[in-house]
Amino acid sequence: METEDRPVEADRPAEAAGRHWRLAHLPVVLGASAALLGVATVLGAVLGGGIGALGAAAGVGLVTLSYLISTLVIAWADSVHPNLVLPFGLAMYVAKFSVIGVVMAGVAAQGWAGLVPFGWGVLAGVVAWIGANIWWVVTVHAARTGPGSAG
Repeated sequence: METEDRPVEADRPAEAAGRHWRLAHLPVVLGASAALLGVATVLGAVLGGGIGALGAAAGVGLVTLSYLISTLVIAWADSVHPNLVLPFGLAMYVAKFSVIGVVMAGVAAQGWAGLVPFGWGVLAGVVAWIGANIWWVVTVHAARTGPGSAG
């Protein structure tokens, strides 16, 4: 039985092929995050020793993990039904920023010496993830979906 909200079975491969873009950006943003992790760890070590390196790396890692999880959940929601993207996306952002806030508050309450590098790592991780996404959309995705492309 066909409904207006769901394609018939024969249309599903075409639908899947048309939505290949859901996770196509992940290699770029994960690569940028990995590069930042290396730079942040070295910079943290130079400026704050082992604690600085650990703090900066943990900050970048926390942001990368939280953005990766929300990306996967949003892609899943879109694969189920595009109308689920907004509620799941908003829920993931609330959860993500709540977890980051709770972790930072917990670290601050412990008086850990790596808190400042951790905070800089979080900030740098956010900027790198968003910046890599913007770069991917403006360059790679735009080239794939520009004039004359089928995507």
